[in-house]
This record gives sequence, C-alpha cells and structure tokens, in this order.
Amino acid sequence: MGGIVYYASLDNVDLEQVEIELAGVELGDVNTISGQAKFDITFLVRNPSDKTFTVSLITYQLYGDGELLGSGQYSTADIALPGRAVFYSGAEVPLKNMFVLDKTEANARIYEDAIEGRIGSFSAEGIITAESSWSVIEKEFGSGI
Repeated sequence: MGGIVYYASLDNVDLEQVEIELAGVELGDVNTISGQAKFDITFLVRNPSDKTFTVSLITYQLYGDGELLGSGQYSTADIALPGRAVFYSGAEVPLKNMFVLDKTEANARIYEDAIEGRIGSFSAEGIITAESSWSVIEKEFGSGI
C-alpha cells in the first residue's frame, strides 16, 4: 500500500509547476431590472512540465481596481478525466468561466463602474486544482490584467 502512495506522490512535483494567469475579463449580459452583470472570465493555464494533467477546479476571488467584486468558480469536477481539457507538456489552454456580479447597496458604485467600463484593472486570486491519473494538487495563484 505504501508503494502506491509513494508512486502517486511522484507526480506532485510536476503538477506543482502548473501556471495560471487571468487573461481576460469581458462584460457580457447586463440585466438592469434584476441588477445582475455577467462577465466572461478567461484563465490561461500552462503546463511547463513533462507530466500530462487536467484541471478540475479553479476557485477565485475577482477584484476590480483593487476592490473585491466577488467569488467565482470554474469546475469540471463532475466530468470524468477523459472528458476534460488535457494539458500535455508545453500546452497553453484558455479556460472560460462566467462570473455574475449582483448589484447591492454595498457595491453599487463598483457595480456601476463595472458595467460602464470604468474599471482599469482586474485581478484574481485563488486556488487551482490539477490532477494526473495518480495525483491531485492544489496551488494558490494571483494574477492581474
């Protein structure tokens, strides 16, 4: 049993090399009646290692001009490994996610700035989960555009 655990942990060094950056934040649909704005978020994920892996989860907090807009999640956890995007050695794959910003009294100003295009910079902080057939790692990240 110990040999299986040891063998599985050999992938961890390669999986820890996963690179992720926030590549795009674009305003999609705005519903002024319900006070909701949908943003298309794109993360660019790179595999600089020799080990092939998939990404099952990216949880993140999105910031606009340094102010927290909210939390989001990209998930393929309910999809079997063969159905996910595969990151071969040297691969760069954009992963897209929808982020919903709800207007509240507390965030009314930043919400208006977001839908009017007045936010100069976006950043994301979070955790990416990468999986090989034998191993799973979670790695913290931070990136801005």
